[in-house]
Amino acid sequence: MDSIHTLASPGMWAGFIAFVFAMLALDLGVFHRKAHAVSFKEAGAWSAVWVSLALTFNGILWWRFGSGPGMEFLTGYLIEKSLSVDNIFVFVVIFSALKIPAIHQHRVLFWGILSALVLRAVMIFAGVAMLERFHWLIYVFGAFLILTGIKLFVQRNHEEHPEDGWLMRTARRVIPSTPRFDGQHFLTVENGRKLATPLLMALMLVEASDVLFALDSIPAIFAVTRDPFIVFTSNIFAILGLRSLFFLMAGAMEKFSYLKVGLSGVLVFVGAKMALVDVVHLSPAISLGVIALVLGASIVASLVKARHTPPQGPEAPAPDAGGKLTPATKT
Repeated sequence: MDSIHTLASPGMWAGFIAFVFAMLALDLGVFHRKAHAVSFKEAGAWSAVWVSLALTFNGILWWRFGSGPGMEFLTGYLIEKSLSVDNIFVFVVIFSALKIPAIHQHRVLFWGILSALVLRAVMIFAGVAMLERFHWLIYVFGAFLILTGIKLFVQRNHEEHPEDGWLMRTARRVIPSTPRFDGQHFLTVENGRKLATPLLMALMLVEASDVLFALDSIPAIFAVTRDPFIVFTSNIFAILGLRSLFFLMAGAMEKFSYLKVGLSGVLVFVGAKMALVDVVHLSPAISLGVIALVLGASIVASLVKARHTPPQGPEAPAPDAGGKLTPATKT
């Protein structure tokens, strides 16, 4: 098997990581220094910023290294971006179940996604190293993605209840906690005891859900490329835009009733591409076209269905600052 190489120099790695930390510092230290409920307009603006930055970076790769790496990044970014939407379904359930006020949801997602960046970096480099040494793992990853895609399709209407899972039950037994909020603090003091607030419990569930979703998304991008720089950067750009995408879509998730069907199709396709890697060779352009077509069809079908379905209740299950479930605010 050919050895795995990377197109990036150490300077490019350092520059990209510095850029990520600068953007995170700008986000938390300037734009979200004061806790506030993220509006639809603000979420839309930040989503546009993150997508524009990703496409600009894609253009730099295309110009610097050619169409091959450029197409690989774009395909990988689309895969990661689409699969990250599944996280949003779970985030909505977590915040609703734990009654996390809208004013504090950004803080939970910020720290959850910051830890996800570190976790995914470790998983990516471990995955690249394993595939370089054990080529047969590509077939295992492919089969796993196919089974995951089938499972997602079969359970597409299954309601998630992460707040009742074993992780939360164990955390509540092991970590002293309180149902009372203390501003935007993850820990508070009651009667001389340091206790976890619901924000810390929500953060734990957000991090746990990202671990589970990373098991799908990271192997999926290996079907496109094994260059660790392209895998890492496309993954990170998708994750960085996840918070704004959550606030943009949380109030309208029920409108995308066929989205999980599309996501399951993407997983089955990339899984089959991995499993047949030594038999069938598809160019990045064809992979990008198939994935875009599947996702586009699921989104269009969802919007057509939503347009002909009368509303059944409030648009968003996200709680407001008082903990009540209210529709998404669009300004």
